[in-house]
Amino acid sequence: MLWAWIALLGLALPSAPALAVPVASADESSGAWLDKLFDGKPVAGSADLASASGAQAPAPVRRAAVPQDDGVLLDDLSQRSFRYFWDTADPKTGLFPDRAPADCSRPKGQVVASVAASGFGLTGYCLAAERGWVPRKEALERTRRALRFLAKDSPQKNGWFYHFVDAADGSRQWGSEVSSIDTALLLGGVLTARQYFADDPELASLASAIHDRVDFPWMLDKKSNQFSHGWTPENGFLKYTWDTYSEESLLLLLAMGSKTHPVDASVWDAIARPEVSYSSHDYVSGAAPPFIHQYSQAWVDFRGMKDRHGIDYFDNSVEAMRAHRQFCMDLSKEFPTYGPDLWGISASDSQHGYLAWGGPPRSGPIDGTVVPYVAGGALMFTPDIAVPALRAMRVKSADAAYGCHGFADAFNPGNGWVDKDVLGIDAGITLLGAQNLRDGGVWKWFMRNSEIRAGLTKAGFQR
Repeated sequence: MLWAWIALLGLALPSAPALAVPVASADESSGAWLDKLFDGKPVAGSADLASASGAQAPAPVRRAAVPQDDGVLLDDLSQRSFRYFWDTADPKTGLFPDRAPADCSRPKGQVVASVAASGFGLTGYCLAAERGWVPRKEALERTRRALRFLAKDSPQKNGWFYHFVDAADGSRQWGSEVSSIDTALLLGGVLTARQYFADDPELASLASAIHDRVDFPWMLDKKSNQFSHGWTPENGFLKYTWDTYSEESLLLLLAMGSKTHPVDASVWDAIARPEVSYSSHDYVSGAAPPFIHQYSQAWVDFRGMKDRHGIDYFDNSVEAMRAHRQFCMDLSKEFPTYGPDLWGISASDSQHGYLAWGGPPRSGPIDGTVVPYVAGGALMFTPDIAVPALRAMRVKSADAAYGCHGFADAFNPGNGWVDKDVLGIDAGITLLGAQNLRDGGVWKWFMRNSEIRAGLTKAGFQR
């Protein structure tokens, strides 16, 4: 994702949710507590981290009910966001487009897919089947189709996938790189599907083959011990590495937890973790766009855990979302449409092209544009401020920015500009954020994977 800008009906909390966890055992550092933390259902590929016999699921998180009108809004937004993936998936490869017209007209000419959007889409199939939006049999067949293509036919380099590809055949598009972070987000969907459809042997085998093929050490810059952003056939590895806290947590954890091509635990410590203070909020953050606090945690459930740096990354994202809202409120003197219930500025389309704007600190030529997926992704962290924001956007934009696939990528309530496209990653983070708010479903499925649990253990996570 970073490369592009460098070159629901549910239950909610009035404040951030906190996970009630079992009492720590004497073997806290072994990783066995992770098996107790997540339910004891069968885990595909988990022979090395089998659940303890008789392990209990964590106590349910206490939540307050969302008002009925807000529940209707979230359910409608979730279903529309899911329809983006159901309606646009390529019938042969199962890949999902990077973007599609907001008016839901059929794209003209070639359709370019994003492997990151495909990770969100595969996860969307699981939650749609769970919620009864589509028949489970159909969701399973579509998922199989996509995984067959990814495992057997899709172009790749040492298991890593190109960022942008032709949706019809997987061929590289736009001179894009073999992307480390976009492959990681794809793996989030692949491994979620492996757990949700764990009773299907073929799908489980395909998912394991896709993940186990990834040569994580190949993408690692040996000098810095940091992952490269990517590789191109023309120029080799990109000069940028994941050197600072951003959206790379999922990448690092999967790499450390790989059973076939693991990296050393030291990669978790090789990134900088700069501290940011804004208003009354203190948190760790790298780049300004708030999506960096959302994407990995759409899958990774950090609630109730701290790594060896003493950071609770879930609480860290809560602070980042609250700081960003305050940042937007403070911009209201310059842009009167921003306010406590209308906020959200993150990497998105604009009237002047794609921009990596955000804050704090202020980044990019901010002009009053609102980016709805910021509040969508914040649902799992701060529903008390995210739900009112989505409601305000729905009212403020009327039908101009809210269509059959949910919100357009961005709109400007000050001058009436509305983006013509919906982006797959926008629909995806909104869909997954709402589901994790509802019942933690994506977290539950994904965290059953032994690879992520092994990665968390290597990173020194404890309760």
